[in-house]
Amino acid sequence: MTTTTLIYLIAGISFLASFAVRRWLTNTYAKWSRVPNTHGITGAQTAHAILTKNGVNNVRIEPVKGKLTDHYDPDRDILRLSATNYAQASVASMAVSAHEAGHAMQDAHNDRRLAFRRWLVPVAALGNRLGPMLLVFGFILGSSTAVQLGAFLFVGMLIFQLATLPVEINASRRALRNLRELGFTDPHQEAGTKQVLTAAALTYVAAAVMSIAYLATLFAGQRPSTL
Repeated sequence: MTTTTLIYLIAGISFLASFAVRRWLTNTYAKWSRVPNTHGITGAQTAHAILTKNGVNNVRIEPVKGKLTDHYDPDRDILRLSATNYAQASVASMAVSAHEAGHAMQDAHNDRRLAFRRWLVPVAALGNRLGPMLLVFGFILGSSTAVQLGAFLFVGMLIFQLATLPVEINASRRALRNLRELGFTDPHQEAGTKQVLTAAALTYVAAAVMSIAYLATLFAGQRPSTL
């Protein structure tokens, strides 16, 4: 098997694994969205309770359109929850809301990991828009400058994805700890909470692996096969 063939094989496996992870997230979230949490608290109430407990009183909680569009906006101190998670009292909505509250706590406590990721956001946005395009056109047109610039931007996006992992893991740990301390969970619910948070974290791993596979595939197509 040539080195190029091996790269293509690994890339193919990576693409399939990424698809499987995203499918698992969708199925896991759907499963636990149908299971009411014990205390009957909505996602908005969960996030509010956690933030209040930790003295984070400057963050506004509001609903946002879409599915799994939940996020924390550190520039405006707004915790946005998808409409379903905002109003629903399920295990999944509790888990997702607690996780986003974890990001708000990171911001309030000046977590360096979150600060580093915020610093990388412009680079990642530019890399996502222009990196792949510059790489493809650079290879087609034989422009080494375009290829180098595209690779630089793409690597910047990859660094952002890798920097996201410890931020997400820490937010999930904060979420679980606070749910336990508030008495919002039990062994059965905690199992569901962990499944939702793990599935969500793995999507970031899958995204990083996909980026590496994409970059490797592009460059493999430009190098001669070796025995």
